[in-house]
Amino acid sequence: MRFGVNTFIWAGSFDPKAIPLEAIKRHGADGIEVPMFTPGEFDVEGVKRAQRDFDLGCTICAVNPAGINPTSDDPAVRARSLEHWKQVADTASRAGIRVVAGPLYAPVGYLPGWRRTPDEWRWGVEFYRALDPALRSTGVTFAIEPLNRFETYYLNTAADAVRFVEEIDSPQVGILFDTFHANIEEKDVAAAYRHCGRRLAHVHTCENDRGVPGTGHVDWPGVFAALKAIGYDGWLMIESFNSTIKELAAATAIWRDLAPSLDDIAFQGVAFLKKMAA
Repeated sequence: MRFGVNTFIWAGSFDPKAIPLEAIKRHGADGIEVPMFTPGEFDVEGVKRAQRDFDLGCTICAVNPAGINPTSDDPAVRARSLEHWKQVADTASRAGIRVVAGPLYAPVGYLPGWRRTPDEWRWGVEFYRALDPALRSTGVTFAIEPLNRFETYYLNTAADAVRFVEEIDSPQVGILFDTFHANIEEKDVAAAYRHCGRRLAHVHTCENDRGVPGTGHVDWPGVFAALKAIGYDGWLMIESFNSTIKELAAATAIWRDLAPSLDDIAFQGVAFLKKMAA
């Protein structure tokens, strides 16, 4: 397994001046996860340079920006969304990145007041089947993340995510499963990881409060036993957010310091995860 940290811990976008890349490597991380909002504004060369200069792997976290929704009831919005996510895959590939992860099926925070409908499910499956050729040609995997009920109505559990990606049936579409969301929605987090099985493409290793992994009540022994049982050998990314950045704090509802310093979440967290894996 490879261990990494999301750069949202330090900055709202990829900014090498704000992100302590040398320290990230020195403290034992294998890589970073960087955000992509608008493909045309993504710093392809800067991200490639960071990977090269600091010997770090890289993945992308992404969400549906304004006007983009693969499961919209408007065919024009779905068509526009298809072009957007094709551009994301192409941009990721040009930056040497092979995993794009996140709730890539609907906008975060979109809660229409009803359960997911059969039509919305069908539109989602059709969307990712249509995206499959672009993912295959770029070699990029999309890891779809179920979120907790306060952030989406579309996918909340491992069981739903497994059924979704199995219906899509693409080797380039898997599951991102996050301990933070699972802690809210699953009755047994370790069992949920086991249920993901071979469909698990990416893992976010976050404490229940998004603080330092190992300082809360996530069932880490159970999670690591499950990952070993299913033979998972991909990324373990710590995802937390900088509460001093207004936009990040508002989007993630973080209104207090989660650790004595932001570095603690990343550096102590990586040390803890490596110890658990060993």
